[in-house]
Amino acid sequence: MQQRNGGRLLVDCLKALGATQSFGVPGESYLAVLDALHDTRGELDFTLCRNEGGASFMAAAYGKLTGSPGICFVTRGPGATNASIGVHTAMQDSAPMILFVGQVGTDMKGREAFQEVDYRAAFGTVAKWATEIDDVERIPEIMMRAWTTAVSGRPGPVVVALPEDMLTDTTAVPALTGPVSVQEAAPAPAAAGAVLDTLAAAERPLILMGGGGWTADGSQSLQGFAEASDIPVLAAFRFQDLYDNHSATYAGDAGVGMTPATKALIKDADVILAINVRFGEMTTDGYTLLNVPCPAQKLIHVHASDRELGKVYQPDLAIHAGPNAFAAALDGQSVSGPWADWRAKARADYEASFGLPDLPSPVDMGKVTDYLRERLPEDAVLTNGAGNFTVWPNKFFKFGPGQRLLAPQSGAMGYGLPAAVAAKVACPDRTVVCFAGDGDFQMNCQELGTAMQAGAQPIVLILNNGVYGTIRMHQERTYPDRVSGTSLENPDFVMLAKSYGYHAELVEQTEDFAAAFERAMASDTGAVLELVISSEALTPRQTLSQMRAAAKGGQ
Repeated sequence: MQQRNGGRLLVDCLKALGATQSFGVPGESYLAVLDALHDTRGELDFTLCRNEGGASFMAAAYGKLTGSPGICFVTRGPGATNASIGVHTAMQDSAPMILFVGQVGTDMKGREAFQEVDYRAAFGTVAKWATEIDDVERIPEIMMRAWTTAVSGRPGPVVVALPEDMLTDTTAVPALTGPVSVQEAAPAPAAAGAVLDTLAAAERPLILMGGGGWTADGSQSLQGFAEASDIPVLAAFRFQDLYDNHSATYAGDAGVGMTPATKALIKDADVILAINVRFGEMTTDGYTLLNVPCPAQKLIHVHASDRELGKVYQPDLAIHAGPNAFAAALDGQSVSGPWADWRAKARADYEASFGLPDLPSPVDMGKVTDYLRERLPEDAVLTNGAGNFTVWPNKFFKFGPGQRLLAPQSGAMGYGLPAAVAAKVACPDRTVVCFAGDGDFQMNCQELGTAMQAGAQPIVLILNNGVYGTIRMHQERTYPDRVSGTSLENPDFVMLAKSYGYHAELVEQTEDFAAAFERAMASDTGAVLELVISSEALTPRQTLSQMRAAAKGGQ
């Protein structure tokens, strides 16, 4: 039998499971794994990152985009704590991910050895599962379980600690020989019938969809049912790319900055079919749109994880089923009722939300986003981190069936650039555009180096308004005219980007954006466009001065 060390056995198991890409920052605690990766180039590649937080964001975004677990390797202690932000984001995004963390040797555990952390305790409430491999012969068993856990039910992150001596121990135990095939839970025939009966008896039905694990076929099946039944569809917070926004049944997204019309649609519905939604704070407007725990609306809740059913709201009908299997059960069927005007108004309100006044800013993002809606290809990927600037890719872009949005449910600043790099690694031929605020960009701007080295350079739009916009907004509304800790002095972003080999330009007027973007699209080395934005244009429909005046008037 072939003898190999734990590092090589782990890598061989990952290859067998189907992993082709990994992200990470090197550490002496997992040198045996790095040595094994030396021989897998072209089969299982390692993208060298600049910070563990950026690496874990890349893995989380990769999992969200591809449906295959994003693989991340970091060293013990500080490496793991840096990487925790990506684990939290993957959990809230319901994205499959496996974080491998180097660990002190088994002979040193429990002594507070150098950089020692109890990873089961540290990640137990953040990850879907956290474990440690203490015996080299259990690597195949635990790798199989980690992968299966990451992709099954509600997808999510798994953390696996790797003691240094375990990785150098040798064994003749064979590696895994093939991938794990996890079939979705399907609804019982009676359940599908009960859903159709409940919807048919409604006057104002609504479909609310989101979560991880959707496939293109599943989304198409749901769209076919919704269109045949003329029922409006809302996407949960930052899942609007899962449904064709050009469909007459699409009515927008339920998330941060929810329009009054969207809130009314949820509150006024008499039946809500919620598919794969976990009812987070953003989707429910702080748990105000549905009464806790018993909503006024009749609720049908379908989810891939039984732990989500009844977690916040008591459903009238709970169905444990995967989103694609459930949508397939509805495929080819339809219901009818007196709600044509209800659906038409929902769509009209969504279309009306794109109307904007001219914004008081050198670069008007309303007009920029109008241009991008028409210009970007049908398979474009948009990414963003967190901040007021995210309203533009989240609220003013219409996602077609081939376009994707990688945006953090966790509201994590700094996610957008690493996510864009991961998207270019996974899909080098697709156009990837990252939206970043000036504060958001500086959380992980060093990952421009990762992109340069990997040849995975996206287009980055830096919306530079010189403030931490979201916090300034809340500050002005709560403590008007008392600015504290929210003004930024920034570097020269164009020079910074050029030092990383990017094409870079400063765009100072709206009318200059289109030509600058065409040059960005033509660049072989990615592009960074710094857009000069006024802090007055803090939100699309209310200026900073108007916020301040309204707050003072209410005092």
